[in-house]
Amino acid sequence: MDLASGRTLVVADQPGAYPTIGDALADAPDGAVVTIAEGTYHEVFELVARRVTLTAADGAKVLVDGRGADRPVFEARGGSLALHGIELRAGDAPAVAVHDVAFTARDCVVVGGRGPAIDIRGMAGFEVSGCVITTGEQGVLIEGASGTLENTTVEDVSGDGVVVGMAADPVLRNCVVTGCGLRGVYVYQYGRPVIERCEITRTGHEGIAVAHHGTPELRDCTVRDTRGAGIAFASGCGGSVSACRVENTAEPGIAIAEGATTTVAGGADPASAGGQELDELLAELDAMIGLPGVKAEVRSLIDELQVNEWRRRAGLPVGSTGHHLIFAGAPGTGKTTVARIYGKLLKALGVLPRGQFREVSRRDLVGQYIGHTAEKTAVVFEESRGGVLFIDEAYTLSRSAGSGGDFGQEAIDTLVKLMEDQRDEVAVIAAGYTGEMADFLSANPGLASRFGKTIEFANYTPDELLGIVGRMVAAGDYELDRAADPVLTGFFERIVGEANFGNARDARRLFEGVRKAQSQRLRQLGRVPTVAELRTLVVADVVAAAAR
Repeated sequence: MDLASGRTLVVADQPGAYPTIGDALADAPDGAVVTIAEGTYHEVFELVARRVTLTAADGAKVLVDGRGADRPVFEARGGSLALHGIELRAGDAPAVAVHDVAFTARDCVVVGGRGPAIDIRGMAGFEVSGCVITTGEQGVLIEGASGTLENTTVEDVSGDGVVVGMAADPVLRNCVVTGCGLRGVYVYQYGRPVIERCEITRTGHEGIAVAHHGTPELRDCTVRDTRGAGIAFASGCGGSVSACRVENTAEPGIAIAEGATTTVAGGADPASAGGQELDELLAELDAMIGLPGVKAEVRSLIDELQVNEWRRRAGLPVGSTGHHLIFAGAPGTGKTTVARIYGKLLKALGVLPRGQFREVSRRDLVGQYIGHTAEKTAVVFEESRGGVLFIDEAYTLSRSAGSGGDFGQEAIDTLVKLMEDQRDEVAVIAAGYTGEMADFLSANPGLASRFGKTIEFANYTPDELLGIVGRMVAAGDYELDRAADPVLTGFFERIVGEANFGNARDARRLFEGVRKAQSQRLRQLGRVPTVAELRTLVVADVVAAAAR
């Protein structure tokens, strides 16, 4: 598409060269090539019916900086414009705005400003290849144009990555679109692009969204890590999806609205990735020993959230659902593990964007003087956005818990406000002993209403603790003599009623004691043990550990 094939003009800080790009363009005839020496050029340009090529000199780093301007770095109407190996930085406008221009950009870096970083309109055709397009409000806008966007990365924009509309029919090939606040690719108003072998990741809404009679062809694309559905077609849209992979997105992975004529084939699954991850996480929850009541409660929460998501996508009203929970029970009953899984489940459903887990206690929230606590609590809350904030032994924050008095109360009062203001951004799980958690909830009039449900974690039974020890044995690549089972069960039966019973923590301490007893026994052999001996835990090891 390069139409320039005439005179060459040089921009450089040397005798005989043009001092600025603008000076060179003022003298450049149609078809001229402007070769630019390394440097930063604070200029913006308006070209009307011009045919020029601007290229960086061999190996030169050329920056055309339009920051501070309220117009595009390059604004062109008619003719042709080619940019090779140049970095553009926009101000309060697009970096490039071309209308009915044969436009080429190769190996360029384009840093956007307001609006799209590259704005392409009209039927003259374009080729953008090997470029990096970053920041700004949108990446590339293509309206009414044909052309190719290939081997290009669009990243870290606050809005949509690539927008195709007004019957535009470009080809997007081998591109990466990532880190978009809204959609990765948005096709609308009869847009009919071919999108093939592209990767769309980390979007605030859908990975690829099609609306207003768009009819794209999606081939061999990967869409993953999106807060919304991976690929979504609205009613009245068409096109096709073939051999596409959708991973770790909100449900459903591929959403085809009623009234759309889109075809899905070649391995693409309209409900694939999000549902697969959800099933895997629920299977991980079910694989935990015991906790039947906890599992049922978590499943009921997930069922409600799933149905709400389906209703939302169907255009039906959805009631507000709180994600904040109380986990009540003794130590060692799996509260932390379930909280981690819960965060991942919320991410798989698209309820939370990240699903990360942050565990804190009183010392992480409470400061040393009035006002410090509110600041510390707000910082922790901000760092937990998009995931789960797990407050262990939360009851130690309340006045009735004793030490710290008003400083702990300040943390509670701050949490109450943040939990309401950012209820869709963070899931707060407060954990602790059942009785003490009742005192915690009474520490602020609005605190109890912030938590949607209290889930009770019962103590493990001796048989369940035996199973937990068995998993520790297998995870450590040991083999336990089954004749030791009655010794283990008897030990747990003795301690289960004690005031400081620690459930799985006591099981862990016992297992470590068994390993220590084995080590002492093997050291007394007077020789190097065999592999079988190193792996075997015998009844005497268990008896020795249980007696301590």
